Amino acid sequence: MSDDPVKTNRPLVDWSRREVLGLLGTAAGAAALTGCTPASGEGARDAAGPAQALDCVVTPAQTEGPYFVDERLERRDIRLDPKTKAVKEGVPLRLRIHVSRVDGGACAPLAGAIVDVWQCDALGAYSDVWDHNGDTRGQKFLRGYQVTDRSGTAEFVTIYPGWYARRAVHIHFKVRHPAGGKRSHELTSQLYFDDAVTDRVHALPPYNAKGARDTRNDLDGIFRASDSGSELLLRLSRNGPGSVGDINVGLRMS
Repeated sequence: MSDDPVKTNRPLVDWSRREVLGLLGTAAGAAALTGCTPASGEGARDAAGPAQALDCVVTPAQTEGPYFVDERLERRDIRLDPKTKAVKEGVPLRLRIHVSRVDGGACAPLAGAIVDVWQCDALGAYSDVWDHNGDTRGQKFLRGYQVTDRSGTAEFVTIYPGWYARRAVHIHFKVRHPAGGKRSHELTSQLYFDDAVTDRVHALPPYNAKGARDTRNDLDGIFRASDSGSELLLRLSRNGPGSVGDINVGLRMS
């Protein structure tokens, strides 16, 4: 069963620097969308109003990377670690992934797809791994999946990710949809952020404890591969003390 957002009695970040939110609103018009927009229903709307119709486009795949763990952890709020009960601190991010099926040149919202997301925390650490950041095996923060609703949307409550060496700031995602029998349709890719927004967010605590990142979008080989990263930028808009990030994902079904 999906869980409700974690309730805390204290803010996750110091929101005295409101210029971050102003920049989020500015970046909303500059970031790219990919995939195809449903013709009607909730998936055709976002925080900035009705979305404009787009051509039917298959979302580019990118590497899964070494940190995917198939936790089978269904939940909307992925900030909480079920083991330690700790909530990861950071700038709140409401992530909405709108999935459409692509059949030839036609698009339609895809209900019943499993959407996994996994990401690092504000200091660059992933859960349930053992790497240069230490041993987090058994912890499950910032991981989870949702099943798309009838509008093709899966929504998560998370935080703006931090950074680690030689990678641009990103969130991993995987979409799986059964095709009958043992077959299934699957897409694995990554989501990215406008560098100017990241600069402002990472100047805040707890991000600033790690120092300046070493890789921006244009220096990340995965982002630049076949120019696919520019098609995977989240469109950000303001949402109270944080932001909403929307992306349209087209999954080829034929």
